Amino acid sequence: MIKYALPFLALLAACIGSNDRKTKPQNMEVNQASINTTNIAPEMKKTFHDFSMKTIDGKEINLSQYKGKKLLVINVASQCGYTSQYADLQKFHEKYGDKLVLIGFPANNFGGQEPGSNEEIATFCKKNFGVTFQMFEKISVKGDDQHPLYKWLSTKDENGWNDQAPKWNFCKYVIGENGELLQYLGSSVKPSDEDIMKYVK
Repeated sequence: MIKYALPFLALLAACIGSNDRKTKPQNMEVNQASINTTNIAPEMKKTFHDFSMKTIDGKEINLSQYKGKKLLVINVASQCGYTSQYADLQKFHEKYGDKLVLIGFPANNFGGQEPGSNEEIATFCKKNFGVTFQMFEKISVKGDDQHPLYKWLSTKDENGWNDQAPKWNFCKYVIGENGELLQYLGSSVKPSDEDIMKYVK
Protein backbone atom coordinates (compact mmCIF):
# COMPACT_ATOMS: atom_id res chain seq x y z
CA MET A 1 0.00 0.00 0.00
CA ILE A 2 2.86 2.34 0.85
CA LYS A 3 4.44 1.96 -2.60
CA TYR A 4 1.22 3.19 -4.23
CA ALA A 5 0.94 6.12 -1.84
CA LEU A 6 4.45 7.41 -2.48
CA PRO A 7 3.85 8.65 -6.07
CA PHE A 8 0.68 10.40 -4.92
CA LEU A 9 2.51 12.04 -2.04
CA ALA A 10 5.30 13.15 -4.38
CA LEU A 11 2.72 14.70 -6.70
CA LEU A 12 0.96 16.38 -3.79
CA ALA A 13 4.24 17.78 -2.47
CA ALA A 14 5.12 19.13 -5.91
CA CYS A 15 1.76 20.84 -6.26
CA ILE A 16 1.95 22.47 -2.84
CA GLY A 17 3.24 25.94 -3.51
CA SER A 18 2.19 25.76 -7.17
CA ASN A 19 0.72 29.20 -6.60
CA ASP A 20 4.16 30.55 -5.62
CA ARG A 21 5.08 34.05 -6.78
CA LYS A 22 8.43 35.78 -6.67
CA THR A 23 9.03 39.26 -8.02
CA LYS A 24 12.23 41.11 -8.82
CA PRO A 25 12.97 43.54 -5.95
CA GLN A 26 11.85 47.05 -6.87
CA ASN A 27 15.10 48.67 -5.78
CA MET A 28 17.29 46.51 -8.01
CA GLU A 29 17.48 49.10 -10.80
CA VAL A 30 18.80 51.65 -8.30
CA ASN A 31 21.36 49.23 -6.92
CA GLN A 32 22.52 48.07 -10.34
CA ALA A 33 22.85 51.63 -11.63
CA SER A 34 25.42 52.34 -8.95
CA ILE A 35 27.54 49.30 -9.79
CA ASN A 36 30.68 49.61 -11.87
CA THR A 37 29.89 47.05 -14.58
CA THR A 38 33.57 46.46 -15.32
CA ASN A 39 33.77 44.63 -11.99
CA ILE A 40 30.82 42.32 -12.66
CA ALA A 41 31.55 38.74 -13.69
CA PRO A 42 30.67 38.14 -17.38
CA GLU A 43 27.85 35.73 -16.52
CA MET A 44 26.14 38.44 -14.46
CA LYS A 45 25.79 40.57 -17.59
CA LYS A 46 23.88 37.88 -19.49
CA THR A 47 20.22 38.44 -20.27
CA PHE A 48 17.46 36.34 -21.79
CA HIS A 49 18.36 37.83 -25.17
CA ASP A 50 21.82 36.23 -25.14
CA PHE A 51 20.45 32.73 -25.73
CA SER A 52 19.67 30.91 -28.95
CA MET A 53 17.07 28.12 -29.00
CA LYS A 54 15.57 25.68 -31.49
CA THR A 55 11.86 25.87 -32.23
CA ILE A 56 9.75 22.74 -31.97
CA ASP A 57 10.21 22.25 -35.73
CA GLY A 58 14.00 22.55 -35.53
CA LYS A 59 14.65 26.15 -36.57
CA GLU A 60 17.34 28.09 -34.69
CA ILE A 61 16.10 31.34 -33.12
CA ASN A 62 18.22 33.97 -31.43
CA LEU A 63 16.17 35.24 -28.50
CA SER A 64 17.49 38.73 -29.15
CA GLN A 65 14.65 38.96 -31.67
CA TYR A 66 12.41 39.58 -28.67
CA LYS A 67 14.22 42.75 -27.61
CA GLY A 68 11.71 45.46 -26.77
CA LYS A 69 8.98 42.95 -25.92
CA LYS A 70 7.72 41.47 -22.66
CA LEU A 71 7.52 37.68 -22.57
CA LEU A 72 5.85 34.92 -20.57
CA VAL A 73 8.03 31.79 -20.57
CA ILE A 74 6.23 28.55 -19.67
CA ASN A 75 7.44 24.97 -19.22
CA VAL A 76 4.62 22.85 -20.63
CA ALA A 77 3.53 19.20 -20.73
CA SER A 78 0.85 17.23 -22.58
CA GLN A 79 -0.28 14.83 -19.85
CA CYS A 80 -0.50 17.10 -16.81
CA GLY A 81 -3.40 18.22 -14.66
CA TYR A 82 -2.51 21.74 -15.79
CA THR A 83 -2.48 20.87 -19.52
CA SER A 84 -5.90 22.49 -19.94
CA GLN A 85 -4.12 25.82 -19.40
CA TYR A 86 -3.14 25.58 -23.07
CA ALA A 87 -6.67 26.75 -23.94
CA ASP A 88 -6.43 29.83 -21.72
CA LEU A 89 -2.89 30.56 -22.89
CA GLN A 90 -3.97 30.42 -26.54
CA LYS A 91 -6.89 32.79 -25.88
CA PHE A 92 -4.50 35.13 -24.07
CA HIS A 93 -2.08 34.96 -27.00
CA GLU A 94 -4.82 35.86 -29.48
CA LYS A 95 -5.95 38.84 -27.40
CA TYR A 96 -2.73 40.17 -25.85
CA GLY A 97 0.11 38.51 -27.77
CA ASP A 98 1.30 41.87 -29.08
CA LYS A 99 1.82 43.12 -25.50
CA LEU A 100 3.05 39.96 -23.74
CA VAL A 101 4.58 37.29 -25.97
CA LEU A 102 4.03 33.67 -24.91
CA ILE A 103 6.69 31.04 -25.53
CA GLY A 104 6.44 27.41 -24.45
CA PHE A 105 9.15 24.90 -23.59
CA PRO A 106 7.98 21.28 -23.38
CA ALA A 107 9.75 19.37 -20.61
CA ASN A 108 9.52 15.83 -19.25
CA ASN A 109 10.91 16.62 -15.79
CA PHE A 110 7.75 16.13 -13.76
CA GLY A 111 5.99 12.79 -13.54
CA GLY A 112 7.02 11.79 -17.08
CA GLN A 113 4.14 13.91 -18.34
CA GLU A 114 5.77 14.97 -21.62
CA PRO A 115 7.08 11.70 -23.10
CA GLY A 116 6.46 12.51 -26.78
CA SER A 117 8.76 13.69 -29.54
CA ASN A 118 8.80 17.31 -30.67
CA GLU A 119 6.63 16.36 -33.64
CA GLU A 120 4.12 14.56 -31.42
CA ILE A 121 3.97 17.49 -29.01
CA ALA A 122 3.41 19.99 -31.83
CA THR A 123 0.61 17.84 -33.26
CA PHE A 124 -1.03 17.45 -29.84
CA CYS A 125 -0.97 21.19 -29.13
CA LYS A 126 -2.34 22.13 -32.54
CA LYS A 127 -5.03 19.43 -32.65
CA ASN A 128 -6.34 19.80 -29.10
CA PHE A 129 -5.85 23.47 -28.33
CA GLY A 130 -5.11 25.22 -31.63
CA VAL A 131 -1.84 26.54 -30.22
CA THR A 132 -0.24 29.19 -32.41
CA PHE A 133 2.11 30.87 -29.92
CA GLN A 134 5.79 29.99 -30.28
CA MET A 135 6.75 26.54 -29.05
CA PHE A 136 10.36 25.40 -28.70
CA GLU A 137 11.95 21.97 -28.69
CA LYS A 138 11.69 19.77 -25.62
CA ILE A 139 14.37 20.53 -23.02
CA SER A 140 15.15 19.79 -19.38
CA VAL A 141 14.16 22.61 -17.04
CA LYS A 142 15.74 21.29 -13.83
CA GLY A 143 18.25 18.73 -12.57
CA ASP A 144 21.72 17.73 -13.71
CA ASP A 145 20.84 18.17 -17.40
CA GLN A 146 19.05 21.50 -16.94
CA HIS A 147 19.20 23.60 -20.10
CA PRO A 148 21.41 26.73 -19.81
CA LEU A 149 18.39 29.00 -20.38
CA TYR A 150 16.56 27.54 -17.40
CA LYS A 151 19.75 27.58 -15.38
CA TRP A 152 19.86 31.33 -16.04
CA LEU A 153 16.18 31.70 -15.10
CA SER A 154 16.64 29.85 -11.80
CA THR A 155 20.13 30.85 -10.62
CA LYS A 156 20.47 34.07 -8.65
CA ASP A 157 24.13 34.51 -9.62
CA GLU A 158 23.10 34.51 -13.28
CA ASN A 159 19.79 36.42 -13.38
CA GLY A 160 20.49 38.76 -10.46
CA TRP A 161 17.78 37.82 -7.95
CA ASN A 162 15.83 34.58 -8.48
CA ASP A 163 16.81 31.04 -7.48
CA GLN A 164 13.45 29.36 -8.04
CA ALA A 165 13.42 26.58 -10.63
CA PRO A 166 10.08 25.23 -11.87
CA LYS A 167 8.37 23.09 -9.22
CA TRP A 168 6.04 21.45 -11.73
CA ASN A 169 4.72 21.83 -15.28
CA PHE A 170 3.29 25.21 -16.36
CA CYS A 171 5.43 27.40 -14.11
CA LYS A 172 5.92 30.84 -15.61
CA TYR A 173 8.69 33.45 -15.84
CA VAL A 174 8.09 37.03 -16.97
CA ILE A 175 10.87 38.66 -19.01
CA GLY A 176 11.13 42.43 -19.51
CA GLU A 177 11.82 44.37 -22.69
CA ASN A 178 15.56 44.46 -21.94
CA GLY A 179 15.82 40.72 -21.31
CA GLU A 180 15.80 40.95 -17.52
CA LEU A 181 13.88 38.48 -15.36
CA LEU A 182 10.95 40.23 -13.68
CA GLN A 183 8.84 37.55 -12.01
CA TYR A 184 8.38 33.85 -11.27
CA LEU A 185 4.86 32.41 -11.06
CA GLY A 186 3.74 28.92 -10.02
CA SER A 187 1.80 26.39 -12.06
CA SER A 188 -1.69 27.31 -10.90
CA VAL A 189 -1.35 30.98 -11.86
CA LYS A 190 -3.66 31.48 -14.86
CA PRO A 191 -3.26 34.04 -17.67
CA SER A 192 -6.21 35.97 -16.22
CA ASP A 193 -4.35 36.46 -12.93
CA GLU A 194 -3.50 40.05 -12.01
CA ASP A 195 0.21 39.14 -11.79
CA ILE A 196 0.12 38.43 -15.53
CA MET A 197 -2.53 40.93 -16.64
CA LYS A 198 -0.54 43.83 -15.16
CA TYR A 199 1.99 43.36 -17.96
CA VAL A 200 -0.57 44.05 -20.68
CA LYS A 201 -2.10 47.18 -19.11
